[in-house]
Amino acid sequence: MSEAKDYEDVTIYGLDDDNEQLLLEVAPECTFMWSTQAGWPIGVIMNFVWHDGKFWLTAADQRKRISAVRRDPRVSVCINGFGTKAGTRTVTYAGMCTVHDDIDLKRWFYKALATKLMGDTPQAKGFEAFLDSPHRIVLEVVPERRIGFDGHKMMGATMESLIKIGTEEK
Repeated sequence: MSEAKDYEDVTIYGLDDDNEQLLLEVAPECTFMWSTQAGWPIGVIMNFVWHDGKFWLTAADQRKRISAVRRDPRVSVCINGFGTKAGTRTVTYAGMCTVHDDIDLKRWFYKALATKLMGDTPQAKGFEAFLDSPHRIVLEVVPERRIGFDGHKMMGATMESLIKIGTEEK
């Protein structure tokens, strides 16, 4: 690889499968994005579980994002590893979202989410109980497209150039 001079093309710092899996396991939150009825893109930060190649999330049924994904199931999910052992790695997926109201699925998901966020603790059991409310649903996002980026690769590949450029006399 030639000496880096800028960050015009960061596609060369793609996210490897192992680091992607690490990111999906350790990141507690994602940005969940959808389109409003007027066509505006919008998103919120949500906790998630990655299981069987799908994202699982939850919200109360009256949230605007739920009616939006029922109208148009095309969504995006972006994961950022900053602050976790995955570090400066990110991945964004575009996919289709299904809204579920199945009680067995809800129970599985509430436990999986509580365990991911709080481990096997009394607080996790309490969190499960809080989630189990009358109007709560579960979202399933099946990814179809992805964009992965590994900031560790980028820094590793460009650190020498950064130092050289940063210490040049002007």
